[in-house]
Amino acid sequence: MNRLKTRTRATVVALIALSAFATAAAFAQKQLAARATARPEVKVILTGTVARGSEQIALDKAGAVHPGEVLDWKIVSSNDGDGAAREYKTVAHVPAGTSLVAGTASAEYGAQVTYSIDGGRSFSPQPTVEEKQADGTVKRVPAPASMYTEVRYEWAEPFAAGAKLEASYKVRVK
Repeated sequence: MNRLKTRTRATVVALIALSAFATAAAFAQKQLAARATARPEVKVILTGTVARGSEQIALDKAGAVHPGEVLDWKIVSSNDGDGAAREYKTVAHVPAGTSLVAGTASAEYGAQVTYSIDGGRSFSPQPTVEEKQADGTVKRVPAPASMYTEVRYEWAEPFAAGAKLEASYKVRVK
């Protein structure tokens, strides 16, 4: 009789353990399935303003812009999907007839900012160009901000579902 009770207890314990394992496995499978089907859906909105006096006027209401005026560009990215966007980057164009105002590119949450001087084919934290020296040698020197064609913002942390990121930069009309 004791042997039967011991077997019954062992069977009950085994069934409970199996049930717990099956529940944990089902939960893990649901989590994996959720991750596999969760997708980011990033939308980007670019807005611009021009400083006139003490006011910032939306570019769509400002009319013509004039040489010397500074345009302030703002990029808002929103992840409307149900999954995180990994290795998220956004690239801003420096419009023709303008030049980047040095030191104005910024973004929240520690984005790395890099620049292109070749239309976006390559990016660097500080692009360089070759400059001929007085003695005839060629030396690589930092490119002036007036040569920058694109600004890239790159976030190391995943861009969470439901989150927003902001970046900005300024250009001066030539």
